Amino acid sequence: MNPTRPKAKLALENGIVFTGRAFGAVQSETSGEVVFNTSITGYQEILTDPSYYGQIVTMTYPHQGNVGTNHFDVESTKVHAAGFVTREASRIPSNWRCEKSLDDYLRESGVIGIEGIDTRMLVRILREEGAMRGVISAQELDDATLVERARSIPQMTGLDLTSYVTCKEPYTWTARDTSGYLLRPVSSFEERGVFHVVVMDFGVKHNILERLASYGCRLTVVPAGTGAHAIMAMEPDGIFLSNGPGDPDAVKYAIETIRELIGRKPIFGICLGHQLLALALGATTYKLKFGHRGANHPVQNLSTATNEITSQNHGFAVDAESLKSLPVDITHINLNDGTVEGFRHRELPLFCVQYHPEAGPGPHDADYLFKQFVEMMARENVAVKA
Repeated sequence: MNPTRPKAKLALENGIVFTGRAFGAVQSETSGEVVFNTSITGYQEILTDPSYYGQIVTMTYPHQGNVGTNHFDVESTKVHAAGFVTREASRIPSNWRCEKSLDDYLRESGVIGIEGIDTRMLVRILREEGAMRGVISAQELDDATLVERARSIPQMTGLDLTSYVTCKEPYTWTARDTSGYLLRPVSSFEERGVFHVVVMDFGVKHNILERLASYGCRLTVVPAGTGAHAIMAMEPDGIFLSNGPGDPDAVKYAIETIRELIGRKPIFGICLGHQLLALALGATTYKLKFGHRGANHPVQNLSTATNEITSQNHGFAVDAESLKSLPVDITHINLNDGTVEGFRHRELPLFCVQYHPEAGPGPHDADYLFKQFVEMMARENVAVKA
């Protein structure tokens, strides 16, 4: 722990307070739901993932910041995590793509981090008691005051956070500069722009857009509140439902829009998009005790009886029992706890997964799902012409 960094505290709503050192925007204070991520690498992608809006992210791997930060490894235009917790924040980054340190990156983003605490103890508390509200401060250091502030934060259940992370106006996605990013080419889809996909942006990650584009899709990204009539007027070949933060059941307007779109065009959903699609069909969702966050979660594809190591980031899940009365088949399950990780409609062209096949960070085991979406659009296009 760097003794030159100012003293800071992390207070949890259960009354436990951790003392460490602040880095990043040390003059600030932050609050949010304290969660943990088991990824070894990928802290910059995690920090810029809009799904972490309103959350303080604790990394279980003890050393963060080793490779610094750069303009390639971002999943949005800014840091969305409310705060960052690590055992040790590197002061000497080393990587050929490094542009600035994690400390400088968080400082310029106005986000405070805390290091030097026992993250093993913190994660054990979160696993046993569940994700909880917390405050990080290097300004106010009175334990009782910080705990009271943590208890005054709104609960994540019932919060619609998509309006804070969605785009303000529709736009066409333009592929990023990949000179410093190893984006895998997809040789079987050389022709670009064959299928027009409208992306409902609930907090979409850049790497999702990159993977869709690499499979030949022309992308129009629209705000979360865009209605079904406006979406259909864009004449899409398919509709993509993105990831995002907050409680899916609170995003009523999106659920209604998706309900109106079902059966009209092929639909593919990821993470929050998966949950919203389930709700639109009549299923229910519930809050997980501490959620799934990391790049090493095992999922079984029930269709092929193969296992995938997946990237995950969610605090809510679809209730498996509520799917039983619907014309859908569960296609993927989480091998750690048996929760629903994906389903497909038996008659209509739609499917979704809870995890992140685009990775960023994480493995590429499930990249085939983007290909399946393109193939679904191709089939539907042929059927319409016939």
